[in-house]
Amino acid sequence: MKQYVLDQLRESDYERIKEYLNKHADRSIMDEIYWVNLPESLYNPIQAEHTRCRPFYFAVQLTMNEVAFEFLIRSREIMRCSCIAYANPAQRDYILQFADKMLDELQIKI
Repeated sequence: MKQYVLDQLRESDYERIKEYLNKHADRSIMDEIYWVNLPESLYNPIQAEHTRCRPFYFAVQLTMNEVAFEFLIRSREIMRCSCIAYANPAQRDYILQFADKMLDELQIKI
């Protein structure tokens, strides 16, 4: 899995990141996993065409020691489809900007 991983979190970092994700992402049925919706303006041509597969999101996994931002863009409506793919450059930039903004707002130094 391609992902951006921030490791060596302190316990206080974990708690603040968890609170941030609770406000800025959707919780999945698994406690460690969050879903962040991708703006429609960033959908690739196939994703834009597949209206029945929307919304698209990327997953964030938070554990006590690390937070991982997956580069796989998924659909909430379907498990397998040609619209589910690794992030293109614009989508990847959005994921990295989300992570950087979170760190900046929380004043976490990694």
